[in-house]
Amino acid sequence: MRIGELAARAGTTTRTLRYYETRGLLPARRTGNGHRTYDEDDLRLLRQIRTLRDFGFDLEETRPFVECLRAGHPEGDSCPASLVVYRRKLTELDALIEQLSSVRAQVGAQLARAEAAVPGGPEPTCERGGHG
Repeated sequence: MRIGELAARAGTTTRTLRYYETRGLLPARRTGNGHRTYDEDDLRLLRQIRTLRDFGFDLEETRPFVECLRAGHPEGDSCPASLVVYRRKLTELDALIEQLSSVRAQVGAQLARAEAAVPGGPEPTCERGGHG
């Protein structure tokens, strides 16, 4: 298939496909007249990349999964290098969750402090000038 058809089937743009080609994630096969040509395996690579990108993986983190598929494995995450990336991403996510939990606790404490400052009082006005 040609680049436009692949882009449409993968739900992306031809520009993105060319970029992936320059990054070595998508093979650069050409016909005799210079047109790019792709097959169903390339579509599988793109779907793997897109799924990982949707999960928050950066483009370089998708490389082990792509290489695993290119090596003939049925799934991009059936190779040791892919599992390493999964583990690293989970560690990152755990750290972000911990950070967000801490921020949430701080915001909750600030809200409790602010609410305690006006027990049963009028709703605070936030307009400039102080009168509503």
